[in-house]
Amino acid sequence: MTAKTLARKIGNLALTKKAHDVILLDVRKLTSTTDFFVVCHGDSDTHVRAIADEIRARLNEKGTGPVRYEGFHASNWIVLDFVDVVAHIFLRDVRKFYNLERLWADGITTELVDEGEHELIVHAEKPKRPSTRKKKTSVK
Repeated sequence: MTAKTLARKIGNLALTKKAHDVILLDVRKLTSTTDFFVVCHGDSDTHVRAIADEIRARLNEKGTGPVRYEGFHASNWIVLDFVDVVAHIFLRDVRKFYNLERLWADGITTELVDEGEHELIVHAEKPKRPSTRKKKTSVK
């Protein structure tokens, strides 16, 4: 399974547990530590744990479980590390505080929305941001 396919699978599994604002962040050109982040949030610590449990259980059945995971005790930010894909399941306020989407804003963002039996990709393009590079000027 490719990293992109795994990321979409994780996103879809999160949607089956009613996760909110599920996005995939393609960070392949930004870091060598992983290819994709899947970011979403739940309404309560129980909801966050249920989302993470669903992802872990369904992918373990397929032999693709996470190599590491963290955060199940506090359940305000659970991280599931699949090496090429890292899933971040937050409580809403914790997600706003850490704002991974802004931190990795140079990545390609894909938003997934639950449309019954099928996911709908709402947005899948690199954000257009003004360049922060200084322009070279010549002195005569």
